[in-house]
Amino acid sequence: MLRSTQISLKSAEEQAKLRVAGRMAADVLDMIGEHVVPGVSTEELDRLCNEFIVKVQKITPANVGYRGFPKTVCTSVNHVVCHGIPNERVLKTGDIVNIDVAVIKDGYHGDTSRMYYAGKPPVLAQRLGDTCREAMWKAIDLVKPGMHLGDIGHAIQFHTESAGFSVVREYCGHGIGRVYHEDPQILHYGEAGAGMEIVAGMVFTIEPMINAGKRHTRMLPDGWTVVTKDHSLSAQWEHMVLVTPAGHEVLTLGSAERAGA
Repeated sequence: MLRSTQISLKSAEEQAKLRVAGRMAADVLDMIGEHVVPGVSTEELDRLCNEFIVKVQKITPANVGYRGFPKTVCTSVNHVVCHGIPNERVLKTGDIVNIDVAVIKDGYHGDTSRMYYAGKPPVLAQRLGDTCREAMWKAIDLVKPGMHLGDIGHAIQFHTESAGFSVVREYCGHGIGRVYHEDPQILHYGEAGAGMEIVAGMVFTIEPMINAGKRHTRMLPDGWTVVTKDHSLSAQWEHMVLVTPAGHEVLTLGSAERAGA
């Protein structure tokens, strides 16, 4: 495990830029929510996000061309765990979809994702999405100097497995700044008290992926789309978190969350 001295700790100026980038990423997800309805294609959702980022916000969509990714957002529907590529697939009533967006503003990245439902979701799907969000927030609430990265993973794993679901282990959260994905890696399972100590100035994502069935995944031939091996539903939520001297600040709150803060 890397020592904290090897992690990029963000200065006050960098934190301010990440705060702006994070809010702009959240604004994209605020915008797209009303468009996630039965009959819309994930390609259309991607087009709307791109147009908003490029023409309204006048910033850069970070995913386009990133390691060859062809679209603006990831749209992961039903049993897709992550990195779903938008296409002509049309959402049906009851479908669940994670939309994951990243933007670049003044050289700094904002990265966040949410679950959306096309019409009324099945009870299991709603419970899965709710459990994932709760697990993310239980982990975020622990973030402060002196805690350990293992505390984050343990909180997510305990809450998820207590609800009868499983945690995906192949993918994790990450440090973020000028670089899209940097150290440290933020695992969503683990032992309390284990791993690197959390220190002020760190900025990283917490983005658990949980499955209704078993935790195992496989990648499709496109080299991006990850699905559950047993074809069970999967959910993901993601926030960017800044570690402050007194605790933490979530940089990707949506407008409704900011209003309620």
